[in-house]
Amino acid sequence: MCIYSFPFLFLLKILSMKLALLGYGKMGREIEKMALQRNHTIILLIDINNQDEFTTSNLKKADVAIDFSTPDSAFPNIMKCFEADVPIVCGTTGWLDRFKEVVTYCEKNEKTFFYASNYSIGVNIFFDINRKLASLMNRFDDYNVSIEEIHHIHKLDAPSGTAITLAEGIINELERKKDWILGKEQNENSISIQAIRENEIPGTHSIKYDSPIDSIDLKHTAKNRKGLALGALLAAEFIKNKKGCYSMNELMNAE
Repeated sequence: MCIYSFPFLFLLKILSMKLALLGYGKMGREIEKMALQRNHTIILLIDINNQDEFTTSNLKKADVAIDFSTPDSAFPNIMKCFEADVPIVCGTTGWLDRFKEVVTYCEKNEKTFFYASNYSIGVNIFFDINRKLASLMNRFDDYNVSIEEIHHIHKLDAPSGTAITLAEGIINELERKKDWILGKEQNENSISIQAIRENEIPGTHSIKYDSPIDSIDLKHTAKNRKGLALGALLAAEFIKNKKGCYSMNELMNAE
């Protein structure tokens, strides 16, 4: 399991940056609020009502762009940032069928791209604990594992990107699991992911290992969107003046 040195996270508060926000829903507004608190400036804010302002010339005024838009918008937004040669932090999920295409283009053309399914520091610690637990459970075949995620009713994709990352972490460590399926159905080779949409819940993810004699539950509950906003801004600060593809793994282990 990784051991993180948390003070570095807030030392990443560097000189003021000019940011472009792509998407101005609840996450976009939370990022804007926290960006101002960290002495950054929002020089471009794009949503569905001002797409005519989303041009390469406007993008070029930004040091970094942050995308929390929609699954349909994410890929073209990323490519336009590449065209403008502006580093982009993407927190939108539900578009990952084109993820490899983005990474290949980014690496070939020396662009800058940061992606995470979840930017919360707590969730990324949760990812490590999940992998460690799956590694331990590889020896105990009596336990079947399932995942449940609960989000607000406005979330467009299911299962969540976080739930998929959790499932992939388990699959990498648990030899008896080969893939994941959406729904309650259980089988020996797949991890069941149940996606629930309720009210305004920011995000709750639970992993259950169940056997005939007992069960083990691992759970992360987000209280609000502040952790996601902070993580996205830390990522933006981290990639300024860098080239290449990055993830929370590089950020969490930065020195």
